[in-house]
Amino acid sequence: METAVEVKGSSFGNLNIRSFSLLGKKAFVTGGSRGIGRACALTLASAGADVAVGSSPAGAEAAEAVCLEIREMGRKAQAYAFDVAAHGEIETMCNRVEEELQGIDVLVNNAGVTRDGLFRKMDRSAWDAVINTNLSSVFDITQRFIEPMANRGWGRVINISSIVGRIGNFGQTNYAAAKAGLIGFTKALAREYARKGVTVNAIAPGFVRTRMLEGVPEKALQSVLAITPLGRFADPMEIGASALYLASPAASFVTGHVLDVNGGMAM
Repeated sequence: METAVEVKGSSFGNLNIRSFSLLGKKAFVTGGSRGIGRACALTLASAGADVAVGSSPAGAEAAEAVCLEIREMGRKAQAYAFDVAAHGEIETMCNRVEEELQGIDVLVNNAGVTRDGLFRKMDRSAWDAVINTNLSSVFDITQRFIEPMANRGWGRVINISSIVGRIGNFGQTNYAAAKAGLIGFTKALAREYARKGVTVNAIAPGFVRTRMLEGVPEKALQSVLAITPLGRFADPMEIGASALYLASPAASFVTGHVLDVNGGMAM
């Protein structure tokens, strides 16, 4: 159920400002057990959505913990553990999600990995692991859910890209290629589904306090902070809030957009 506020006296007449409520909507967040994915799942649930939380098999326990938090909010939640790099597993899990939730309204493609290294030393397995997990899986999962959204006349696809897909990063040619690919994918898909009631957008976070930063040397982290105008790393919930905006009725006129959430590091 949506709520709205009428603003009178606007040059557009009575302007209807829609709420951020997702009550009655169902969301699926891949890579939802930790970090940005967990933040997205919790934020969408806080706005009223029931949430399917996807994770790798190794993250199954953490995903269940996220589901428990969501249920404590009074929303429904179910965890799904699968390897997003395996096409067969994706098909099986998507069928389960569709059957058990009876349709997905909001899809957040967040699952991702890194396999960093200098390009001259990078082997094909490191390239394939990142491309398959971070980019090819988005093709498989989105293709499974977007057409039913279009048939219902309402849907949201939100792809978690990265500042690295915008400006590149030393030692991350595979990751940069995948995240830049997500941006192109987002813009093209947005054009295809704009007249069908489905918006497609991306978020490009800067450096966020997640496990991905744990192995980064302190000197490198300080270098990042030095070129970030806000002088800090993002909290995952700040990315979750961005996902909520793009998922909400308030963003119904936003599609094909890349929302940069990077503390001013790239403008």
